[in-house]
Amino acid sequence: MKRLPFFDKFIFFLNSVGATLLLLSYVLPFLPPKTFSVLSVLSLTVPFLLAINFVFGLYWVVRLKPHFVLSLVVLALGFSHIKSSYRFSTTTEPNSSGVNIMSYNVRLLNRYNWIDSEDIPDRIQQFVINQNPDFLCIQEYQSSIAKPLPLPFSFGSDKTSKSELVIFSKRPFVNSGSIAFPNSANSAIFADFKINTDTIRVYNVHLQSSGVNAKIDNFDTETSDLMINQLRKTFKMQQTQAELLTAHMETSPYKIILCGDFNNTAHSYVYRLMKSNLQDAFQEAGSGFGRTYAMNYYPARIDFILVDPQIKVTNFKTHHEELSDHFPISAVVDIPSL
Repeated sequence: MKRLPFFDKFIFFLNSVGATLLLLSYVLPFLPPKTFSVLSVLSLTVPFLLAINFVFGLYWVVRLKPHFVLSLVVLALGFSHIKSSYRFSTTTEPNSSGVNIMSYNVRLLNRYNWIDSEDIPDRIQQFVINQNPDFLCIQEYQSSIAKPLPLPFSFGSDKTSKSELVIFSKRPFVNSGSIAFPNSANSAIFADFKINTDTIRVYNVHLQSSGVNAKIDNFDTETSDLMINQLRKTFKMQQTQAELLTAHMETSPYKIILCGDFNNTAHSYVYRLMKSNLQDAFQEAGSGFGRTYAMNYYPARIDFILVDPQIKVTNFKTHHEELSDHFPISAVVDIPSL
């Protein structure tokens, strides 16, 4: 450090701060928001922290300085976090003929005209027809304006809910139910299906939304404080909801497929809680950034398909359809016979 010019010393100071914050973020999935609500907000910054540390490391390499080791070590320690944000390679099998599962938050089918188009329900209908999924889990559905979908069987939550959930299927379900979340319009539902000689339980969940406006371009101190307080409150509610859902999944006698909008990232406590020993379909067969939410300048992956470890994921895709504030995601899986 003594031989560094003042500017480089300043850069290394910023590098040290970024590395410390990134190291701290690695333990966030193990810290319950009800106890560490302020720190839980840091989980949203992990993609930025990863990118910043990469840039710092590159800076020192270009400068031929050994200080790149700091960022290198910190990034290496958090390799699992990198895999959660970006998948470097793909082993997908595009032509595989397994079971096609899709999850999609349709944002009330544009009921309040967030998108300047009157045909969003028709375009979503056509998108589903073209993709032809075997199972479709929809969050923020709006039965009153929805167009018919080519899946004859369905089970849904209360149609008067502000956060209506539906599971559509080509197959009849043999059982179904719902999990109510306290003091919230959000919930989870499930349905059991016979596939080959096995029975699979499909969950569809929508965790609490923060209500933060993703299109805000200018933040002042007051706006930032309000946002942080709202996120702290939201993450506490999400913890309760994730605990209820996890407790229900633990009673399932069948293999599980969990789909939904978690309204949180793969670096969060609620994600780790609900994932448990399940596989993340994106991490198994995705490619590139797994961005599913249309937030400016931020690759937010908050929509997930998680599957039982005995189920093989052969393909995963994020569909960049701008028909909602979320992108639909789909996975092709092979479900073994008993």
